[in-house]
Amino acid sequence: MDSIILIFLCLIAGAVLRRLKILPSNSHAILNQFVINISMPGLALYYLPKIVLGTQLLLPLGVAWIGFVLSWLFFAGLGKWQGWPKRLIGCLVLTAGLGNTAFVGFPVIEALFGKQGLETAIVVDQPGTFVVVSTLGILVAAAYSKREAGTSGLLRKIVLFPPFIAFVIGLCMNLAGFDFHEALQAVFQRLGNTVTPVALTAVGMQLHIQRKSRHWGFVSLGLAFKLLLMPLFFFVLYRLALGSRGIVADVSIMESAMAPMITAAILASIYGLKPKLAGMMIGVGIPVSFITMAFWYWLLIIFN
Repeated sequence: MDSIILIFLCLIAGAVLRRLKILPSNSHAILNQFVINISMPGLALYYLPKIVLGTQLLLPLGVAWIGFVLSWLFFAGLGKWQGWPKRLIGCLVLTAGLGNTAFVGFPVIEALFGKQGLETAIVVDQPGTFVVVSTLGILVAAAYSKREAGTSGLLRKIVLFPPFIAFVIGLCMNLAGFDFHEALQAVFQRLGNTVTPVALTAVGMQLHIQRKSRHWGFVSLGLAFKLLLMPLFFFVLYRLALGSRGIVADVSIMESAMAPMITAAILASIYGLKPKLAGMMIGVGIPVSFITMAFWYWLLIIFN
């Protein structure tokens, strides 16, 4: 419960700071860079060496990787048909294709499924959502932005992306069977813990929801895909098609129903992919997701 309260407090704090003009107008960009270059690498270096690799990862991993590809295909195809600008397509692919599997997901999953469910949630987030945003996410952001970049340029952006570098280091540590010294683990954990307050404060500073905003139609479409269509796809695939039962499948389906990922919105903002729309996807998506998640949890109980 405290994590959920923190989410809304930070969003409100960011909005208040923007309203009172206490900080410079570009402060949100600085906070975004801090999250990308410091907080996220710390998170990866703490968790990745501890993940137990095996076939049990397939269902949780599918949520992030398959879900993002579905979003890419859906919005790229729809955008091409409707003649949308590239920046709009890129924003929707990122924010509707990546879920808030950690900062909203962890406390919700722990409340519903306990510590055992949290173990699966970490798999969905770290080698799943976290790696997707560090690879495919940066690829989409660069490809759909106005910045010109060839294949070598895109690959360079991925390879030099600090969270991706941290992922490679963490994965190598995992495969070698080593972890960092306890003192370093504590440092990485504390750095990782700054993601939620800093990122959400930055989102709050960019959040300016206008009742007559031209973005409402796209917000509705993006959230309908993220909160309804995506979990429906995984419910049909995991429960009905594959016949998967148990806590791993249930947690995976619930994680697919999470609100848009904060880091995805930050990435969209950094690359100029409709920052206001990205902020609205987070600001509106988080509270609405608690309603839709209740529905999906009820459905899992009914079909248990």
